[in-house]
Amino acid sequence: MYVVVSRDDMIDLVNDRASSTDPVSGEGPGLKLLLIDTCGAEGSVALADPALAQPVVAEVRMPGRQASERLVAAVRGAMAESGWRLLDLAAIAVVTGPGSFTGVRVGLSVAKGLGEAVGVPLIAVSRLATLAAAGASKGAVCALLDAGRGDFYCGQFRSGEPLDEALLSRDGTIAVAARAELVLACEGQVASFLSPEIAVRLVPEPSAADALPLLLQRLAAGSFDDPLTLDANYLRRTDAEIFAKPAAARPR
Repeated sequence: MYVVVSRDDMIDLVNDRASSTDPVSGEGPGLKLLLIDTCGAEGSVALADPALAQPVVAEVRMPGRQASERLVAAVRGAMAESGWRLLDLAAIAVVTGPGSFTGVRVGLSVAKGLGEAVGVPLIAVSRLATLAAAGASKGAVCALLDAGRGDFYCGQFRSGEPLDEALLSRDGTIAVAARAELVLACEGQVASFLSPEIAVRLVPEPSAADALPLLLQRLAAGSFDDPLTLDANYLRRTDAEIFAKPAAARPR
């Protein structure tokens, strides 16, 4: 399912100009960034400039189920509030999942459309990586999200560096989480489903602004994503998980 943003809405946003002719820039040249996350129960848009004492200039939140109707308006509102223009942006970051199928497509579609319209580079951010960053741990971190039907999205990280992401069963998740020094989740049902085998630390659901440190790392490395090949972060089962399941009995 692809979410189609109204052509008129996109044109209005690209052509929109703030009433102020001087965008907020603080000290120095500034680096204006747009971050989008519509993967979870709550969607959000953030504007950030790392040159400022308070890097997050504006943040707009919206119910995840309303992201398809409200995302473009949220971007426009944040821009107007901050006195920014799309042409001022240095990059657009979009959280590409895993998460809500529709929500992931909404954020990705809008980010691609805006990036192409104004020639701004795109950077894709994993939702699991954003969640893992909340732990601020230099050790082994396991970040978990509820995938439904007793399965979990599982990300393994060490010192902030990604090691692996996969869709796992409860048993597979427990095996991976048991090797981590810190297990993080933002959904209470994850902790309940894995109790008592695994102790899970609950943290707030990541927002677009929480992806800023990961965006800055990618910018420093000069690492951008090709909008032509960029796709949603849909995790599939590993071969080990697939082949570990017992074969269905054949009817006699």
